[in-house]
Amino acid sequence: MKFVAYPRELQGTGASRRLRISGKVPGIVYGAGEPLKIELDHNALFHALKKEAFHASLLDMEFDGKSQQVLLRDVQMHAYRPQVLHVDFQRVDATTRVTKKVPLHFVNEENAPGVKLDKGLISHVVTELEVECLASQLPEYLTVDLGELAKGQSLHVNDLKLPPSVKVVLRGKKNPVIATVVMQAAEEAPAEVAAPTVAAAPAAKGKKNEKQNKK
Repeated sequence: MKFVAYPRELQGTGASRRLRISGKVPGIVYGAGEPLKIELDHNALFHALKKEAFHASLLDMEFDGKSQQVLLRDVQMHAYRPQVLHVDFQRVDATTRVTKKVPLHFVNEENAPGVKLDKGLISHVVTELEVECLASQLPEYLTVDLGELAKGQSLHVNDLKLPPSVKVVLRGKKNPVIATVVMQAAEEAPAEVAAPTVAAAPAAKGKKNEKQNKK
């Protein structure tokens, strides 16, 4: 994906506020050289942020007539308005190793035996993973094939088929669960609430007959 950045001459809180009022977003690019202060068009950036690829893939930033590759590193949003306040990018090249979270794309869920035969549901325990690799080999997403997941089974990180150059960064558990088959709860039979009412009717009739006999 491509985007255009412009030099940001003015600095400070007041300058950033004026930029935002004029429809711009202040930002910075760091890594592989001197930090570069930039500004971007807010509307273009806001719509780009809605795309998954903008968060998890190499981006071509056009700046001062030249193109350089960067990664999105941080976005600051307004507390309650749909407004981007600041954005950070990292400048990368072919030798840069990066650590980045990438989304998981689940496929063949409807063909899993646990779903197709046993009427279970797939629970997506994890929807993204942190990976380490060369920036040039960063995957936009990782594909998770659920086609063989049966009742009582779970899919773990070690079950994923990763590109040779990509390594999953694990923090805590050594082999966490990615997805698992969850069986739907059986529907309970409706309670028989009418029985006590029916049983009570003869008793009431009996009392009535008893009163008639006394008369």
